[in-house]
Amino acid sequence: MNAELDALKGALDGQRTHVLGALEGLSEEDLRRPVLPSGWSCLALLRHLTLDVERFWFPGVIAGEPDVAGQLTAGTEAHWYVPERMTADEVFADFRAAIACADAVLGAVTPEQEPAAWPVEIWPTWRLPDVRHILIHVLTEVACHTGHLDAARELIDGNTWLGVSSCAG
Repeated sequence: MNAELDALKGALDGQRTHVLGALEGLSEEDLRRPVLPSGWSCLALLRHLTLDVERFWFPGVIAGEPDVAGQLTAGTEAHWYVPERMTADEVFADFRAAIACADAVLGAVTPEQEPAAWPVEIWPTWRLPDVRHILIHVLTEVACHTGHLDAARELIDGNTWLGVSSCAG
């Protein structure tokens, strides 16, 4: 990797660590419990990050892997759903495996490289031109969702990424 990709990936790794840290110590019940009016749970958000971020953008869009690229246009609503038979440990393991796969893709590209696949069915008039822009987009999305997880965690038990909230009662 080059210095630019190293810096972007380092920032992304920080957000990935934050995601896992924000969820650390929550019970299976708390991970599955919706706490915001939109109805998603922390575990559902982790599933979204696995499928719609780590797998979609890296092996799917950047590398154009056929088995992933074929799923690019699948309904994303389903990706916010965690099957009851899937345990929290499995969702976390799947997230970590998706990160490892994404990192392997990033290890073989340059910032200027164009994506190998693009879901024109989803975005017919919008396109990210290269790996650099995709990484910036992914970093922004993950950071935004990390903030969502921070808020959800604080509502669940008063904990935040920095420790116990002084507002917890």
